[in-house]
Amino acid sequence: MARAIWKGPFVEESLIKKVEKQKNNPGKKPIKTWSRKSTIIPDFVGISFLIYNGKKFIPITVSEDMVGHKFGEFAPTRQFFGHTPADKKAKADEGAAKTEVKK
Repeated sequence: MARAIWKGPFVEESLIKKVEKQKNNPGKKPIKTWSRKSTIIPDFVGISFLIYNGKKFIPITVSEDMVGHKFGEFAPTRQFFGHTPADKKAKADEGAAKTEVKK
């Protein structure tokens, strides 16, 4: 179920304070955040964030296309390492057998 429109988008209050502080401060150091559930609002455009994915911080610079999405969408939590070597070997043997039959 979606959030009620009259409530507005959810953004962590501490995150809003950090963004306001960074706008006034000339030092452009990325903002670390663990709040993957926070919605990206137009005030965040052009600001760099480090979003925690459960293991490490993923660097993100917010663009206009990201407004309305959640921070968690841009920092995947799962890493795909490919299929097991046994599956690749079986597929290669199967392909070699087909080419031998055609000759």
